[in-house]
Order: sequence, then C-alpha cells, then structure tokens
Amino acid sequence: MIGLISATAAGAAARDRLAAAWPDRTRVYEGPVGDAVRRAFAECEQLVCFLATGAVVRLVAPLLSDKTSDAGVVCVDEAGRFAVPLVGGHAGGANELAREVGELLGAMPVVTTATDAVGIPGLDTLGLPVEGDVAGVTRALLDGEPVALDAEVAWPLPPVPFAERGAHTVRVTDRAVEAADREVLLRPPSLVVGVGASRGAPVAEVLDVIEGALRDAGLSPRSIAELATVEAKADEPGIVEAAERLGVPLVTYSAEELAAVEVPNPSAAPLAAVGTPSVAEAAALVRGGELLVPKRKSAGVPATATCAVVRRPGRGRLAVVGLGPGARDLLTPRAKAELRRASVLVGLDQYVDQIRDLLRPGTRILESGLGAEEERARTAVAEARRGHAVALIGSGDAGVYAMASPALAEASDDIDVIGVPGVTAALAAAAILGAPLGHDHVSISLSDLHTPWEVIERRVRAAAEADLVVTFYNPRSRGRDWQLPKALAILAGHREPTTPVGVVRNASRPDGTARVTTLALLDPATVDMMTVVTVGNTATRDIAGRMVTPRGYRWQEEPK
Repeated sequence: MIGLISATAAGAAARDRLAAAWPDRTRVYEGPVGDAVRRAFAECEQLVCFLATGAVVRLVAPLLSDKTSDAGVVCVDEAGRFAVPLVGGHAGGANELAREVGELLGAMPVVTTATDAVGIPGLDTLGLPVEGDVAGVTRALLDGEPVALDAEVAWPLPPVPFAERGAHTVRVTDRAVEAADREVLLRPPSLVVGVGASRGAPVAEVLDVIEGALRDAGLSPRSIAELATVEAKADEPGIVEAAERLGVPLVTYSAEELAAVEVPNPSAAPLAAVGTPSVAEAAALVRGGELLVPKRKSAGVPATATCAVVRRPGRGRLAVVGLGPGARDLLTPRAKAELRRASVLVGLDQYVDQIRDLLRPGTRILESGLGAEEERARTAVAEARRGHAVALIGSGDAGVYAMASPALAEASDDIDVIGVPGVTAALAAAAILGAPLGHDHVSISLSDLHTPWEVIERRVRAAAEADLVVTFYNPRSRGRDWQLPKALAILAGHREPTTPVGVVRNASRPDGTARVTTLALLDPATVDMMTVVTVGNTATRDIAGRMVTPRGYRWQEEPK
C-alpha cells in the first residue's frame, strides 16, 4: 500500500489525482502532517509526500531503522514538477515509484542513486536475495574497477560490466556459504523442495526435515524457489504453513503426473494413500533438474513428513522486442524495460543503432546486416539456452513480418520466451493517413523472397474479392518492380479508380512523408521498400485529405 500525505490545497489536488488513478494501491492520510507521516510509515510499504523535501526529511528521520525494511519515501513538490526518492530507492522501491508518479503527474523523477545515475543496475535490484559487501562491490563497479562474476549456478542476470577476474567478486550460488571479503553472494531461486506428509503432520516437523536436508547438503534456504507436493496435500496445514514461513509458493501436481516421474525411491505407502509411488521426489523432479537430496524422512516416531531437494537449472530468457516504426516516443515502456534488462542484445545493425543509447553498460551486442534473419534467430535462442537474458529486436511489432516467427521456430520449451508488442508500420501509417483501417483489413507482403508469388497473388485476389482494406508491406524494390503494379491491377478489378490509396514512407520518422492519392493515379515508381501502401475498400472515402473507412457501410446507402 502507498500512503499519500499532503498539507496544502495544491498538494491535495495532486494527491487526489494519484488516489483516483491508483484506488487499489493508495490510502490517503488526513490530519496533522506529522501524525499522518508516522501512521503511514508504520502501515504502508511506500509513501508519497506532497511536501517540501526538508520537511519530509525531518519527519521521517526518527522513523528510520534499516534500509532493507524501511518504507520507500517519495517527495513531490506542491507544483507537481519533481518526484524525488528520499528513502528506500532500491529496497523500498522509491526510485521506480518516483518514475511512475512522474509519468502520471507529468513530474520529472529526480533519482540520485549512484547506480541508477550511471546506468548500472544495483546489486540489490537484480531480483535475487543478496548478501555480503554490497556497498564495497557496488563502489568498485562505479569506479570502473574489475569485478569478477563467479556463477556456480547459471542464472539470467541483467547486464553488469563484469570482468573475467578482479579483486571484487559477485558469486551466484545456492550453497550455504559465507561471503568472503570484497564479495557479494546472489542467491538464485534454483532449489525445489518436494514435500510429503501424513494427515495432521505438524508444521514444526515439516520444517525440521526441510531445514535438516538443506543443512546436511550445504544448501541455502534463501535459494528455495518453491515447495512442491501432490494435489491431495494442497490443503495439508503443516505443508501450507511451512511454505508460508519459508516465504515461497506451494505448487501441486496431480497424482497421475507424479506417478509418471521416474524416481530412485518409490514406495507402496504413498501409492496406496494418494495414488503415486512417490510424492517428495516426484514433486521435486517433475519439471526436471538434478536430485541433490533423495527422499528423507522426518525424525518423528513415526515419521510424518518427507522431503527431497532438486536443483533446477537456470532457464534462459528470450524477449522478442518490437521497436515500433522508428520514432522514440512510439517505443513502448515495456520494450525499454526489456532492453535494459537484457545482458545480450541480438539485432539488425541499423535497429541496434536506434536504441544503443538505451542499453546498460555491460550489454553484449551481437549485430548483423540485412538478410541474416534466421542466423539472428538461431543466435538469440542459443544465447538464451546458455542461461542469458536475451533481447532479440525487430522493427514494428516483432511478430509481424519480423523476428518472432523464426525465433520461435528455433526455440523449444527449455527457455522462457516473452513477446513485447510494438507499433506496426501499418498502424503508424494509418494514424498519419486518418482512419483507413476502421473496418476489416489485411496486411500482405509483396516480397516473394520467402513466399512464392503465386501464393501472394492468391491472397491479393482474396482480399480484393472480400472488399478488405489492404496494406502492402515490402511493396517495391530495385529488383522487384512489377509486383506492386500487378497487385494494384488485381484490386482495380474490384474497386473504383477513385478508391483512396495512402502512401506513407518512413512513418513517424523525421524524414517521413505521406500522401493520399487514388487507385488510378498512384505511380508505383514513387514507392520503395521504406513505404507502406494502404488501399481502401469500396466504402473508404477521402475526407479533407484524410482516408476514412467507416465502421459500417451505411455511407454507401446514404444519398450522395
């Protein structure tokens, strides 16, 4: 919950805008400001104070106890010009909250955290539990000193400028070890604990067998990703409470799923009780991994709980990112976030140049020229399979005539794949032209490099007969100068010569051009590969120089 505090009418107006935008995330605190701040600090994870920074500093200073648990505090001036994270920039989420507040109120976020200022992700913002000399190793990164990465467990991390060796180290491990001098430990969620229990097994006995198994195997409980068990035990109080105390989710599987898992220690008892010869081992192994701790029983007499521990390998992450039509303000916030998260970027060289300034220091860039789409797709998938966080970029929407198709054809279920939509060239062009896509429409690429012309022609004829608005991608190049005239001729057989046609080149870019002409007057020689051509249907009209396709066809029935 985010506590909102203000002292004046101007501050209250901005406060109320936040409250209206985030009704489920915020709570307004009224009354004397000092009392309101104290109550909000005790009851909320974050605060937004519409007060002077000096006043907020004095009010929250006596309340601070530990940077890992203090509420994140953002101060917004009463004019709504600036959003300043004062406390808990990383651990309290104040830096990100300041950015969100800034977007909503039109305020500039003033983030002074050193790592954010230079574009290096804070070691305490990587989404993993962190231990050791965080301040010292972070200072070394900021000073440009070599910091080595020791990844005992491969895990996809955001880009950090690591070196092969150095006096400081970041160690990714699920082992129960202490951090050495000038070392930071990152705890990946690599361990799955399978749990079985008799009816009424006490939570103390469930926790005792889990903690004993981890301790004897030298594993850290901070790397537990989840507890896993059979569906029949989903409501078993001892297991449910154990997961809550460990702060991890409880995942369940059907008896049929678990019975299909090959385990080293099957037993007749769980088979009779819940329909599978193994619960603990099978639940831990059902999604693959290395069995580190075979089934062991709790110390009770009789034993009422069992557990097994599996290490799952870190799954690489492939984000297929659409960059939009080229204008920076049409690049989505989600796309920007994925670009900054990726430790490896794969893309066409000219697209890489568009967003190079958004990448964090340490991002490894794998770029290539035109015509290497399948090679880029294979490279991106291979890097993800090595455990990296990868962004594969394409123009427009990556799923429309772009990189998503070849990448997903290469990928299997051994990596996580995330699609990030982008504004397509057809949509960007349509916004410039007016509203040509107001009714049913289709996009067709006229490039026959990957699709036989016979197939393309059949699709154009179908669109013409169906009276669909058509946007042509890849309409004409030096080596392909006859396909567009042929396609236009097909459409002309079903539409009037006066049918509006929109021609947009480099949509949304500074050198972009756009015009509305007609099917009869369009000169194909004025079109190139940087152009999209949108041909209206029988209802499309030119109104004040704009293409408009009505949502219904009533216009055709109205007297002219």
